Amino acid sequence: MKFLRRGRSTAVVAFLLAGAVGIISSTQTWLSVIRADAGEPILVPGADALALLAPMSLAVLALGAALALVGRMPRYIFATLALLGGALLTWWTAEIAFTAPVSAVAATVTETTGLAGGTAVTDLVASITPTVWPVLALIGWVLLIVASVFTLLTANRWKSGGKRFRTDATAHGESEGPIDAIDSWDDLSRGTDPTR
Repeated sequence: MKFLRRGRSTAVVAFLLAGAVGIISSTQTWLSVIRADAGEPILVPGADALALLAPMSLAVLALGAALALVGRMPRYIFATLALLGGALLTWWTAEIAFTAPVSAVAATVTETTGLAGGTAVTDLVASITPTVWPVLALIGWVLLIVASVFTLLTANRWKSGGKRFRTDATAHGESEGPIDAIDSWDDLSRGTDPTR
């Protein structure tokens, strides 16, 4: 199937898209806090609601970029790491999107009002309303999980990358998958016959 032949591209685009959604959503308002003292609502960005959102999103982007270059074994390692990270991010994001816990807004409330301590913050918070951004981030994490599983299932059928991205041992005869047109041109440039 053409879809499987383009497996590397499909996986890389999905990883990058999920990471980009995470980075963008980290700067957007995830939660709006209505105060019991009738003060101005407090807007909580994603990076404050979920402290690991931005760093883990950057890690997903890095994994996606690396997936475009690595050989067979690292594909499985990266996909496994992305699957675990995606599962954690899905769990944490779903908790914020569907339960809007006070713990997700406590740091921002303290920074805005100067009130510290669990009881003081809880007393100040009348209600917490999630925006659409945690749901969009959640969709991104589900995409990451699907892309990770897809990578684990199809990585052995991906074309190998150009030899310029591989170690000397692999570049000199230890092929790890179907050879692509770039490999053939690289062989011709070195004076070897790629048809042998």
